Amino acid sequence: MAQTREVTIHEITASGHEAVLLASSLLQRARLADPRAGIWEAADVQWWSRRLEEPVEQHFWLDGDGPVAAVYLSYWKGAWQCDPLLVPGRCEPILDVVWERVLSEAARRAPATVEVPVPGHDPQLRALAEASGLVPGDSSCSSWLDLRERTAASAELPDGFQLVDRTQRRDRPHPMLPRNGDHVEERLRATPLYDPALDLSIETADGRPAGYTLCWFDPVTRVGLIEPVRVEEEFWRRGLARAMLTAGLDRFTVLGAERAKIGWESDAAGTLYQSLGFQKTSTDVWYRVP
Repeated sequence: MAQTREVTIHEITASGHEAVLLASSLLQRARLADPRAGIWEAADVQWWSRRLEEPVEQHFWLDGDGPVAAVYLSYWKGAWQCDPLLVPGRCEPILDVVWERVLSEAARRAPATVEVPVPGHDPQLRALAEASGLVPGDSSCSSWLDLRERTAASAELPDGFQLVDRTQRRDRPHPMLPRNGDHVEERLRATPLYDPALDLSIETADGRPAGYTLCWFDPVTRVGLIEPVRVEEEFWRRGLARAMLTAGLDRFTVLGAERAKIGWESDAAGTLYQSLGFQKTSTDVWYRVP
């Protein structure tokens, strides 16, 4: 238990869909408290929900208005990700308790690879990670685009390609199925922020998928998240990613999004996104548990 401004903060556990909804509420609250807090949006945890075959017990701390902190676990490609999720200004009294839970959950999963993402603009979390002996590893960049200042743009597809969304292709296998499993579409449709009209892909003239991207609009925060973006290697350097992203940003604007967010790890991706108007705001580090 911890006390702040006469409001009790208490810990609970949740798993499955309940945990996804709690984490989504927490991240919406964090975004409303700080326009650039943390690394993740509510849509991120909904996107991650396709990953786990079995529900994992997640830890949350709540005040009278809802979740203020969490230690959120996800698993992908042989590694665990252990995220401390925090609402700025609401969870300082319990930060040490949350961090101890991060370390204990990481230790439980040894000797598997465990990574703890730390926002580049959070010196307090970075200091905790380094004092705990965690080792800095991979990094990624977060970037934002103010859609209210965006000028109209166009990105034409080359001949032989067409842009479609899942409202037009319900009768065909989802293009993300080979990399995300047979149940990817079923799990996406179970999340509240998924919109099939923002689930975009590019096809060749004979119907083969050449690339795809998911756009997520959050009406609570007015943020549009783009995650993931992929173009199959044989179709690189033809402007397909730019066409998908431009279409997604246009659809965000129609829905009333005020800002768009995207992350990247490669210089090539960063160059593309910045050419569309995204501005890098932080370099975030994945600390590895030795």
